[in-house]
Amino acid sequence: MTMQDILAAIAVLFNGIPMMIFAMSYGFLAAPTAFGFMVGAGGMLLFSSILPISIQAGTITLIGQMGSNLKERLSIALFSGVIMAILGFFGVLHEVMDFAGVTIIRAMMAGVGIILARVGITMLKANLLTGAVSFVVALVVWAWTRDLVYVIVTSVVISAAANYLKDRKPIEVKSQKFEIALHMPMINVAVIRGTLALACLTIGSNIAFGNITAGMARVTPNIDHLTIYSGIANIAAALFGGAPAEAIISPTGAAPNPLAAGVLLMALMTIVLLTGLLPKIARYVPMQSIAGFLFVIGGIITTPANAAIAFGAATGSEVLVSGITLTVTALTDPFLGLIAGLLMRGAAALFGF
Repeated sequence: MTMQDILAAIAVLFNGIPMMIFAMSYGFLAAPTAFGFMVGAGGMLLFSSILPISIQAGTITLIGQMGSNLKERLSIALFSGVIMAILGFFGVLHEVMDFAGVTIIRAMMAGVGIILARVGITMLKANLLTGAVSFVVALVVWAWTRDLVYVIVTSVVISAAANYLKDRKPIEVKSQKFEIALHMPMINVAVIRGTLALACLTIGSNIAFGNITAGMARVTPNIDHLTIYSGIANIAAALFGGAPAEAIISPTGAAPNPLAAGVLLMALMTIVLLTGLLPKIARYVPMQSIAGFLFVIGGIITTPANAAIAFGAATGSEVLVSGITLTVTALTDPFLGLIAGLLMRGAAALFGF
């Protein structure tokens, strides 16, 4: 392992910490989330996969909005993990992708980008000073570097410092006891809808983010392996109250030893979560510090890139299919967006428009 491997892991760690603070705002527990990272590290080693998992803004945003309480949110994460692990085990992820088609999947991802951007704007309104500083720094650093790690580190640190200078006192954070307790899942309409929505989002992000990270290392990824261990990781974390960890765009893929760097990343995150450091850090980092990052990743990166692919690949009625999928996803959730796109495709074929 080289110093570059270590630096790459630390850089992505700085991305994961604010995302975990974001997850804590929805009630997820820090310590049990470590179980997911342990499973992820084991999965990487077992399959010799260079694709790490971590807390993802889109996943937390979706679960947080679709689950009205922690029990529903944990249930959504757990059942989605079961679905994804099964899809990965049977190797049918690409078949699902092919059935929906690139236009619908990419339009759905573009809609998710709008959801992320909207959450960033909502955070800005909730804490104007912190949110505004986060927005300005994130936009400037992105324009200057085009590097998401720099964007999140600078925007979070500077906006958190601005918030502290304003109030001159730490933020009140609900304390979390280190306890291992089983959280039994529940089933209701919200959980079923949230599970299907999260599964749809995860299919798209596993394929998109997995290929991007693998592209940094110039290797061909096995997305099914990623789907297996990320799904099992979510089951392990959710059963005890932890947040889900999904595929991310990880700079560890560009490290000299991407496997070692990815495993180190998840080992470091496990240490941060198990030692109780995260709630202490959260006292100085308001949730609104990630507002700028959410807007950049949603409104500037995710939506334009995926919309360009969706509409660029669309011909004839598929343009309408893409538009309906994007709009319904942005207004509701990825599952309903996917269904709306498929129904529009069927209607177009039936009525010939």
